[in-house]
Amino acid sequence: MKKAFLLPILTVFCTFSVFSQQMVLKKGEIIENLPLNDSTENTFSLYLPKKFSMDKKWPLLMVIDTEGEEKSALSMFVMAAENEGYILAASKLSDTVSLTKNMLSTSKTIRKIADMLPLNINMLYAAGQDLGGQLASLVPILIKGVNGAISINASLANRELINMKESFHFITIVNKENYRYPYALTDAKLLDQYKFPNQVLLYDGNGEWPGVTYLEKAMQLFTLDAMSRKWIPRDSAYIEKAYQKDIRQLEQLNKIGDLLWAEQYMTEMMSMYRAMKNMDSLRSVQRDLRRSKEFKTMKRAESVAFLQESMLKEDYQFYMEEDLYAHNYDNLGWWNYQMAEIEKFIASDKPFKKQMGHRLKGFVNALAEDNISIEMTEEVVDENALAFLYMLKTILEPDNYDYYLKTISLSSKNDDFGTSLFYLEELLKKGFKDKEKLYNIEHTALFRIMPEFNEMVSKYLDDARYNIKTDEN
Repeated sequence: MKKAFLLPILTVFCTFSVFSQQMVLKKGEIIENLPLNDSTENTFSLYLPKKFSMDKKWPLLMVIDTEGEEKSALSMFVMAAENEGYILAASKLSDTVSLTKNMLSTSKTIRKIADMLPLNINMLYAAGQDLGGQLASLVPILIKGVNGAISINASLANRELINMKESFHFITIVNKENYRYPYALTDAKLLDQYKFPNQVLLYDGNGEWPGVTYLEKAMQLFTLDAMSRKWIPRDSAYIEKAYQKDIRQLEQLNKIGDLLWAEQYMTEMMSMYRAMKNMDSLRSVQRDLRRSKEFKTMKRAESVAFLQESMLKEDYQFYMEEDLYAHNYDNLGWWNYQMAEIEKFIASDKPFKKQMGHRLKGFVNALAEDNISIEMTEEVVDENALAFLYMLKTILEPDNYDYYLKTISLSSKNDDFGTSLFYLEELLKKGFKDKEKLYNIEHTALFRIMPEFNEMVSKYLDDARYNIKTDEN
């Protein structure tokens, strides 16, 4: 493909001749719906840093999103990309198509950008969150030339696909309260055995998104690795600045008394800098920390929490499978009790118990949602199993109105109006106010004209749409 560059105004934008049309690539903003080929069906989004120029080669980070929100996904990485000097791109992917099609689209996007822009072909990476993070972990395995992935709150998608002879750099950013945290630690041990470069970046709190600092750190790790491999010139000032920032972070962790996190952070620092700095001093500090009584006490408490968490997860998996197979609605009381126990963990003043509680809550919710997805994709949907899962989700997420509405709909479809009425009242007790939505629940035409339905609506929302009277004779 012929390139036509307008060099005099390159500081504002780059222009390319594509399919006999002009494509204007503005710097500093996300450009959507760029065509992959003559068809407009396959498109991608692109972000060029404000400092972008055609006279140097740039690293590329492919952001993986399957929810149809490429612009939103890219926007989360923009500030980090600006600070670390990365081009961002996102293919239009979907969770309703095959993995092969999504990977082909990602591969074509990389090739397209390589034809358009000066890329450092050794610095091609992928990144994503949750499902996108799992898919991102597959990109360096399935697409030749991609050398690393950033996975946010997600584990390796498939360990069996990893080729020990084709190393890639894997960075996990994970919340210690996310149920995937133990899996991230297991992934790191596996990759250490394979001698793959990898780091686990931990963050605290209950937020799903780690924040720009962690995204910058992940990109920085790729850059440091590239310097150590001589893919780019070594920048001593850049290395020292990054190292001193990590030392300050380590000091902060020691100051707040999180010795386990501090020890883990030192491990990651040594993996980052050992090719460029003498790490003997830091290694000695880590050795002394590991020998301390306080550290050993914390390590023991975390191990106990991990063991208890593992046992409870096995129970949840076993009983959910059993309840689905038997349509065991009577066991919803047991699940209600389990959630009460999980809430006790979350309320604990012991940090490892609290973190475990949050992880267990996330795990059982994800387990239920996975089973809902499985049931919905069956050729013949088991509506009794689906009803159980919807009811279970009202216990697991009592403030999520959607599952009350789904339960009412499915129960009404099967003429189980007693169950529909029960979940209608539970929904209204939770403060649901959308009367229009109530009167448009699928499969509830008969239920909506029943006196019991309208009496319930009148009780909680003052006024019902229908005033049904029964004949006494």
